[in-house]
Amino acid sequence: MVACSVLALALIIERFISLQTPKITPPKLLDEVLKLSRHKVPAADVLTQLENNSALGEVLASGFQALIANPHCSEADLRSAMEGAGRGVAHKLERYLSALATIASTAPLMGLFGTVVGMIEIFGAQVPAGGATGGNPAQLAHGISVALYNTAFGLIVAIPSLIFWRYFRARVDAYLLTLELASERLARHLNTLRK
Repeated sequence: MVACSVLALALIIERFISLQTPKITPPKLLDEVLKLSRHKVPAADVLTQLENNSALGEVLASGFQALIANPHCSEADLRSAMEGAGRGVAHKLERYLSALATIASTAPLMGLFGTVVGMIEIFGAQVPAGGATGGNPAQLAHGISVALYNTAFGLIVAIPSLIFWRYFRARVDAYLLTLELASERLARHLNTLRK
């Protein structure tokens, strides 16, 4: 259970660092790209710099690269190239989210398993060796409370993991929508450059 909590914390910190807006969708990048490419396709070094800039830059650069590779390509080919890059970016954005969701769903079960095993041992220890009835009720109560700590600890790990998984899932979905809208705008712009 401790390993799950450490792993969940590491994943949460990693996702907070990786899913920052300047790294994914810098606010003014699309406008700068449209202004830069108003009359012609930017040079290869500019496109390389754009591609390395952010996730949005990677998607936008893929549209320009498709146009450079085939100046007479159709609008569907441009969109297809950007969609392919977008799928790669989406995969990177969703990295580790399934692991966080797995921790959120299995941590309570692991805690419950620990509780059940602890209860079995407690009740097994309460039966006297000679078959006489009795047992120490204070020891039984203490053992049950210790066993229930397993469930509590499982919930302590699961609840924040679930909250952060939902938060990161919503954040990734918002980024993907922004990338899709930006690629639509660029596709229309590249269609004018193509003619």
